[in-house]
Amino acid sequence: MMSTLEIQAGSAEAHQGETVKIRGHVHTVRDLGNLAFVVVRDQTGTVQTIVEEPSLLEMAKKLTPESVVELEGRVVAQPKKGVEISVCGLEILSRAETVPIELAKTSKVDALALTTMLDYRPITLRTEKARAIFIIEAEMCRAFREYLGQQSFREIHSPKLVSTGTEGGANLFAVDYFGKRAYLAQSPQFYKQMMVGVFERVFEIGPVYRAEQHDTTRHLNEYISMDYEMGFIKSEQDVIAMQVRLLKHMFASVSENCAKELALFGAVVPKFETIPQLKLAEAIELLRTKLGWTGEDGDLDPEGERLLCQYFLKETGCDLVYVTHYPLSSRPFYAMPCPSENGGAPLSHSFDLLFRGLEVTTGGQRIHLYQDLMAAMRGRGLDPETFSDYLQCFRYGMPPHGGLAIGLERLAKQLLGISTVKLTALFPRDINRLGP
Repeated sequence: MMSTLEIQAGSAEAHQGETVKIRGHVHTVRDLGNLAFVVVRDQTGTVQTIVEEPSLLEMAKKLTPESVVELEGRVVAQPKKGVEISVCGLEILSRAETVPIELAKTSKVDALALTTMLDYRPITLRTEKARAIFIIEAEMCRAFREYLGQQSFREIHSPKLVSTGTEGGANLFAVDYFGKRAYLAQSPQFYKQMMVGVFERVFEIGPVYRAEQHDTTRHLNEYISMDYEMGFIKSEQDVIAMQVRLLKHMFASVSENCAKELALFGAVVPKFETIPQLKLAEAIELLRTKLGWTGEDGDLDPEGERLLCQYFLKETGCDLVYVTHYPLSSRPFYAMPCPSENGGAPLSHSFDLLFRGLEVTTGGQRIHLYQDLMAAMRGRGLDPETFSDYLQCFRYGMPPHGGLAIGLERLAKQLLGISTVKLTALFPRDINRLGP
């Protein structure tokens, strides 16, 4: 005997006239007396089913939203409504208790307080818009891997338990490691550099940890970092050029494969050939003389980042901008120094990428000569002996190299116009939240 064809909600229209089986969550139930409409949701979307069979009707009327069911029935066309499934078999696989949130009503979900949204995260992630965020992030990661693989980069997976931090011990989460002190990795930076000595071009997508006392819309204490490092560069401009091409590929892939998800947020995907850039000193001068900014010299605050992006969007049509040549003192010890300008403080071959008013990337050229790196450490008051494992690769020859890190959650936040980065993390970790 031939078994019933199993389908998913998103493909129901392709099976008109066929008897099918579908499994999923109950999205909504409408009791109309002599019949009931049960909308079923699975990973591909929703499909309406109609229950009229008396032996099944009472069971259908008692279904609760989010209960898990298996339905069998015939796919029939509905004028102006696509198709629905006329049910001839119903099995309840798991009955849900009353859900405290009306997940099927987008307006109700959008109006939830952030704390409520996050307290009930295992449930609110089931909503259409929440799922869309992570479909888009998954596509970003896929395209990131795809493009860099095409450019001869190798994917690596570096340790997240480390003996010291890339910044020399700041903002680290300490953990007990069999009676020794270890830390959660701030970034894969040291390992990326080591692996440049092995593969020349490497990348990684993975969690990083920052013990920062921030509670803002842009900060997480655990987030997903999309990193790459590349050898045999002439300057940080080679790293930037690679990222411009990478972002074009990532955005094009999201546009092509996530159109439905983007539409839920009214998101406009950037299109560009090049991304404008200016030095930090030039950015501060522009902000002060033309944009009314009153921040402090030496770095950009959130208002400065927002004003810069607005300016370049208006002037060039691009809502991304690179800011380069940050002071050496504000960058990690491994940043490649460059001559100061007008007798000022030493600068670095480093950069940030701003996207719609928020920094989403930090990168630059690194020091690759052993003696220079040792001197840079000592200049920051660091003991090179503490970094002896890291320094091995430099003792035995390293090419000129550089790289960057992209914050996945920040990139998604800005692309979709979401109010806080906490909603672009599956289960966000911040100074107030260690669950669910």
